[in-house]
Amino acid sequence: MNHTTRRKIPLSWIWIAITSLLCVIFAFASVPGVLAQVRDGGIQASGIADNNQKSRKYIDTFQQVFNFIQRHYVDEVDPNVIFEGAMTGLFNALEDPYSVFMSTKEMNSLSDTTQGSFGGVGLYISKPVGNRPDGKPPYVEVASPIEDTPGWRAGINPGDLILEINGESTDVLTMDEVLARLRGTPGVAVDLLIRRGEKLEFPITLTRAIIEVPTAKYAMIGDIGYLKLITFTPMTASRAADAIKDFQEKNYQSLILDLRNNYGGLLNSAVDISSMFLEGGVVVSTKSRIPSENHVFNAKRNTIVPANIPVIVLINRGSASASEIVAGALKDRNRAYLVGEKSYGKGSVQQVYPLDTAGFKITTARYFTPSDVNIDKIGIPPDRVVNFPTFTDDDAEHLSKLINDNKIPSFVRENPEASAAQIERFAKSLEKEYQLDYTLLKRLIRNEQNRTVIAPVYDLEYDVQLQEAVNIFKNGNFRSLMQNSKTLKELQEEAIMDMAQAS
Repeated sequence: MNHTTRRKIPLSWIWIAITSLLCVIFAFASVPGVLAQVRDGGIQASGIADNNQKSRKYIDTFQQVFNFIQRHYVDEVDPNVIFEGAMTGLFNALEDPYSVFMSTKEMNSLSDTTQGSFGGVGLYISKPVGNRPDGKPPYVEVASPIEDTPGWRAGINPGDLILEINGESTDVLTMDEVLARLRGTPGVAVDLLIRRGEKLEFPITLTRAIIEVPTAKYAMIGDIGYLKLITFTPMTASRAADAIKDFQEKNYQSLILDLRNNYGGLLNSAVDISSMFLEGGVVVSTKSRIPSENHVFNAKRNTIVPANIPVIVLINRGSASASEIVAGALKDRNRAYLVGEKSYGKGSVQQVYPLDTAGFKITTARYFTPSDVNIDKIGIPPDRVVNFPTFTDDDAEHLSKLINDNKIPSFVRENPEASAAQIERFAKSLEKEYQLDYTLLKRLIRNEQNRTVIAPVYDLEYDVQLQEAVNIFKNGNFRSLMQNSKTLKELQEEAIMDMAQAS
C-alpha cells in the first residue's frame, strides 16, 4: 500500500546515505495518487532526521565528504549524480525491496501510471539487490503480467525470469535501464530471453503497446457470477458494483472473486471491495512504531452481496498487497473460501514523497488481517490448493524445443480460423513429436490464438483452479467446507505447534 505527500526535505537530511547498488520494487506497479490519508507531521514523523548526537555526526561527516568530492575529485562531477547515488545507497541500506529512491525517470514513470496508460509490454517486475539467496545472478523477475497486454498474451507467468532484453543480460542492468528498454514508443519490438523453472529457457518478442491499466472483468458461468479484479484503482469499486448489479439482474446464486495476478493498488479500494461482502467490522489494520501510522480500517455498512450468496476467492502467487488484504479479510471473517495457490506475501504499507523532480518510497507500517496476522514474505494459503501441472526436467527440455521450433505460432498464423478438429489433430501431432501432455498443448495453442484477439473473460476448459471453484458450488458442499475453514491466526498457531512438536 502506498501513500503520497508533498513536502520537501532539507538538503542536510539527504547526506546520510552510502552509495551502493540499486534496489528495486514492482517497477511498473508503483501505485499513484494518495493511497489512503496523508499523514500529519510529514517526513519528520517518519524518523528520517534523528536529532541525537550520533546522527548529527554522520550527517556532518557525509556533508564534508560530499564537499571534498566536489572540490578534489579528478573530474568535475554533477552534484545530482552524487545525490542520486547517495540516496540509492541510503534506501539500499534498509534492505527493504519496497523502500527505494526514485530517480526523475522513475517518478515520471509513476506519473505515467497515474494517468492510466503508458507505452510498454505490460509486466510488473522486480529485481533483487545483489545476488539471490541461491547465489544466482540478480535477473529481473516477473511479479505479474497485466491482462490483455503483450506480455500477458505471450504467456509470460509470475515467477518467470527475464534473462536478457535485446541481447543484454539483465543482471548487470539497473532498474532504470530495464525500464528504458521495456517501456517506450508503441509498435517497437522488444526481444526477451525468458527462464521458467530451472531448465526451460525460450525467446519471446513483444511489441510495445499502449498499456491501459485495467481494473475489472465479469461474466456469468451458469448461475455463478464471475468477477475478476485486475488491479485496485479509484474505479475498481464502481466497476465491481456494476458487475454485481448485472449478476443480480441475472439471478446469480453464488460468486467467484478472481484475484489471481492482481498485484494490488489502493488501500481504500481494497476496503471498498471488502465492504461489498462484509457488514461492518475490521478489514485490515496498520501497525508502525509511529503512532500516527496505526490505523484500523473497517468495512462500510453498504454490503451489496448478501450473506446468503456463497463466495469463493481465487488467489495465486501473483496476488499481492491490496488483493491479499481482500482475500485475508474475507477468509478471516469467514465470508469466503479460498482456492488456488499461496499468495505473494506483501504485507507492508508505503508512502511516496517527492524531492523536486525525484522522490522516494518508504515503508512506514505493516498491515494485519482481522485475526491479527501479518503475511509479509509469508503469503496467504488457500483453503484448497489447486496447482497447474508442473514440468519434469524432460518436459522442460521438450517444451523448450517446441517453443524454439516456433511451430504453434506458425500454425496459428497459417490457420487463423482453425476449427476444433484442426486444433485437435495438430495437438495430437505435437504430442507424438514432443512427448508433451495433450491438454497442455491445446492450452498453448489457445493462448497463441488469444494473442491476436481480446482475451475471453474466463477459460473454463483449461483453467483448473476456476474449474475447482465451479465444482465446489455444483457439488453442494460449500457450507460444510466453510465450517471447517480456519482463520490465518489459527493456521499460524497450528504451524507453530507443529514446529515445536517436530523439534
